[in-house]
Amino acid sequence: MNVNRFIPSGIVAAVATLVADQASKWWILNVADLPDIRQIVLLPVLNFTMVWNHGVTFGLFNRLGDWGPIVLAAVSMAVVAALGVWLSRAKSRLVAIAIGSIAGGAVGNVIDRLRFGAVVDFIHAHVNTPWGDLSWYVFNVGDAAIVCGVAALVFDSQWPRNIVTGSGDMRDTSSRT
Repeated sequence: MNVNRFIPSGIVAAVATLVADQASKWWILNVADLPDIRQIVLLPVLNFTMVWNHGVTFGLFNRLGDWGPIVLAAVSMAVVAALGVWLSRAKSRLVAIAIGSIAGGAVGNVIDRLRFGAVVDFIHAHVNTPWGDLSWYVFNVGDAAIVCGVAALVFDSQWPRNIVTGSGDMRDTSSRT
């Protein structure tokens, strides 16, 4: 059986993401005590702002009731399982690391749902402009890893690949104009 050589990179990315996510949330909850103080201004464009996200991205599905955290955790773990299959078929280190980052961020949010019934979000980027205040949704380290992982997958999908034909010849699939 031939094991994909990129799997270790994906696993390391997943574990590193999960550790960074959970450590940052522990610090926010237990050291910074953000639930009590609500907000810490770091820079004119960046705050730590405490938000308990009961839904998913952008607060979607936040009214699922008592079963919400369990349903969302189950769906997330199904996605993580699918990511594991994708990781086993990864064709590059970038793809493996991106998949691992997405999986690690998702598992970090599942841990929050099961522990607290909601995801700990605290990073708040914003800017004041002459046209009004621009503010992004409050997020966490796991969310950032998911977004970066998806961006890396999109980036990777835009590059042509060399493919191996049945005869072992390498063929360039990029167009030559």
